[in-house]
Amino acid sequence: MTTPEPEQGDVAGSDRARSQGAAARPEERLERAVRAAEQALIEYEIAVETFRVEVENFSRLHEQRLGPLYARLDELDAQIAEARAARTGDPEDVRRAQQARARLQPIPGVEELMHGWMDGDGLFPEAVAMLTDQPVRPPQRVRPSEEARSLYRELVRKAHPDLAQEDGERKRREEFISRVNVAYARGDADELRRLAEEWAAGPRPAEQRPSRSEELYARLEWLAERKEILTLVAKQLEDSAIAGMLRLAPDDPDGLLDEIAAQLRDDVAKREAELAELQGGV
Repeated sequence: MTTPEPEQGDVAGSDRARSQGAAARPEERLERAVRAAEQALIEYEIAVETFRVEVENFSRLHEQRLGPLYARLDELDAQIAEARAARTGDPEDVRRAQQARARLQPIPGVEELMHGWMDGDGLFPEAVAMLTDQPVRPPQRVRPSEEARSLYRELVRKAHPDLAQEDGERKRREEFISRVNVAYARGDADELRRLAEEWAAGPRPAEQRPSRSEELYARLEWLAERKEILTLVAKQLEDSAIAGMLRLAPDDPDGLLDEIAAQLRDDVAKREAELAELQGGV
């Protein structure tokens, strides 16, 4: 049976379509690679930012709860050194006492540095109350809740600037994510919910348009550079002393602070006893 001409044309058209599809495949693979790299970078950035907030919040709580105890120990060390110098009159003891006292001299901006626990003249009443086991207002809990964490992850996945291909859309997303980060750092779940509603009501991100191979390669290079920067940030966080403390008790950081505070109070009691002995012997 002879094949009709139209069918032969269809076969030729199918051959051309397959040929064109084969030519387009390398660019399609690049597009898939870019999308995969974007999503991977976003997930990585979420993890790094989450860890950064945890480290900074724990650092703040550490300073609020333990800072006054460390300050009391430093003051006792200076008083012990001064009492010892007064007792012995040894020039070396006098020098050590002077150095210990010099380390405690007020410095500009110390109130901000101590997060409201100390001013230029010494400890605030709340800090003194904590040192003497009197009732004291607990420091504000700023560790984000599970709900806040979930809202934050979802918002970043939807609104991350790296998903934009146009400058105007990128800028809009950057400003929005900046507000999301502020709310997350405060652990403000209500604000995060409001931001989620705002994003849902806003304009939909434009669909990605086909890109040339050169643009896709440049995009992959930028994503790789961004990941390198985040890797450095993550390493700095991992190497910090606060992160090391968090690793000791990831499930109960507050309990770890309680243990350290108890040890510091024991140290304060020993220093006070040593000081009393030195002063009593003068």
